[in-house]
Amino acid sequence: MSVDPSDRRSLRLQPRPSATPVREAVERVSRRMDTAFRWVNLEILGNTDGFLHAHVWPRFEWEPIDLVSKPVRLYPHDGWTDEQFALGPQHDALRQAIGDELDGLRSAN
Repeated sequence: MSVDPSDRRSLRLQPRPSATPVREAVERVSRRMDTAFRWVNLEILGNTDGFLHAHVWPRFEWEPIDLVSKPVRLYPHDGWTDEQFALGPQHDALRQAIGDELDGLRSAN
């Protein structure tokens, strides 16, 4: 089905895959890997792209108190651009664990 991206109502009414398995996998892995895990925030967006998409944000006790209850996009700009936070090999185990959780959730259904 082709939909005009400017037609937001049509975009909202299209069937879309659930973000629930991804949220569940991120929550399980985050809880196992960091005892300071709090919860997972889901942001379902489609404001600038012609499709809906979700951001999955695990939240932790070690986050600054003035930011942990707010949207992640409000973090200082440095956190988004500093090389020390860039995706790299240090995240391989995390990515593998989330993928394994997703595989397990899929096979359970």
